[in-house]
Amino acid sequence: MRKQIRWYFMKKSQETRLNILQKAFELIYQKGYQTTSVDEIIATTQVTKGAFYYHFKTKDEMGLAILNELMIPNFKNNFIQPFQTEGNPLDTIYNLLHYLLMESEDLKVEYGCPASNFTQEMAPWNIDFTKALNNLSLDWEKTMIDSIEKAKVDGVLKSDVNAKEVAVFVISGYWGVRNLGKLENSKSVYLIYLKGLKNYFESLK
Repeated sequence: MRKQIRWYFMKKSQETRLNILQKAFELIYQKGYQTTSVDEIIATTQVTKGAFYYHFKTKDEMGLAILNELMIPNFKNNFIQPFQTEGNPLDTIYNLLHYLLMESEDLKVEYGCPASNFTQEMAPWNIDFTKALNNLSLDWEKTMIDSIEKAKVDGVLKSDVNAKEVAVFVISGYWGVRNLGKLENSKSVYLIYLKGLKNYFESLK
């Protein structure tokens, strides 16, 4: 009986923690990290201040938990996992970006990209945030480079394709067009980027 009670309270505690992280992420995505207060997060999640500080000593501790427990797994699922399948990596990249920019219901044009937003806000202030976000970018870059290099060996792509150049072009373009979309509050700029990306990729095949 005691074990059951302990399990129940542990489960409730984990659910409360996850609820705080998810609701806080939604607020931060819409409003920004710096302008979202702990009081707003508490009000939205409807937990007590004591419950919030039981799970997170500071707002930054919560922010890092959002990065490590929500954003990084989601990032790996969206940005890394697609490269596990065989085929032309340029097609994989294009289809991935088309989905993220034009089809995903989780990423809103008016709010931009969560990882990019975090980077712009937190890079000057918190080295732990900067390291975590930089690792995301490097993981995506390495995944694309490895996939392109394999495609060159397999004869899918021309041997003179510069994998690093392609990866940096894709990443910088994606972050940039997300910001442009946010400024214009329109997906029309996404279509221009995707058209240019397709033309660039066609020249590499």
